Amino acid sequence: MAKLRRPRLLIRAARHGLSDYSRKRDLKRVMRMSELPRPGAALRALMAEEAALDHARRAGEATYSVARHIELLIALLAEARLARQPTDNCAADPSLSAT
Repeated sequence: MAKLRRPRLLIRAARHGLSDYSRKRDLKRVMRMSELPRPGAALRALMAEEAALDHARRAGEATYSVARHIELLIALLAEARLARQPTDNCAADPSLSAT
């Protein structure tokens, strides 16, 4: 996660959306699944889909959706936070570097 470089506006929008994120409500919708996956599995799947969306953004593809990208980034940040909780309870919020 620390190596991801995304536009500052995408990161700011995703961080803003973290306060309203509910894993139970939002993750199934974002991942288009009927059951909640484990945090590690969800994180890997979200990272793969986000990478594909970022590729579409950079390529200027007509199918790119900024709203979908922000939803994925919100879920990605939240899942990364959840994955870090057991080993580092007092860690700062995970963040992506803005470019």
